[in-house]
Amino acid sequence: MNTQLKNAITQRDHIQGIRAAPLELVEYGDYQCSSCSESYVVVKEVLRELGKDIVFIFRNFPLIEIHPFAYGAALAAEAAALQNKFWEMYNLLYQNQAHLSGPYLFAYAETIGLDMDQFRRDIQSKSLVSKIEADVEGGLKSGVSGTPSFYINGEKYDGDWDSDGLIQYLKKLVRSAVK
Repeated sequence: MNTQLKNAITQRDHIQGIRAAPLELVEYGDYQCSSCSESYVVVKEVLRELGKDIVFIFRNFPLIEIHPFAYGAALAAEAAALQNKFWEMYNLLYQNQAHLSGPYLFAYAETIGLDMDQFRRDIQSKSLVSKIEADVEGGLKSGVSGTPSFYINGEKYDGDWDSDGLIQYLKKLVRSAVK
């Protein structure tokens, strides 16, 4: 099975942190996945703990066969990104995972102050569908078979990501990079 990240990080990606950080954490996630909701909390802690030593990249991987609202949520996040509010929508979607149907998505867009006319147009945009499909295709080429899937500096991470497993592993990598 492939363990390398096949598609390079580009300006189309959603990036939190400094690109020059020694650690790059890529997550393929699904807004309706309960494990992704748990990893959302872990990633927040990783970013707090490691600060300037890590850059986080989120990519969509909606598992539409088992999560009927995941694709719509991904579209809402991408539409928010067009108004520079991706991370605000990302946070709301994971914090309100039980409520991802259409009316909620529009309420979240309003909550974060999006131009609602633009949001209504954008959420139906073929370019956003293409962006999500490109994320999924890149994930499949890289060996993603479920969510959450993590890649650290281009290598698939199959270790423990819950509790402090991921944080400890990343701290160890930072220490070894400093030596």
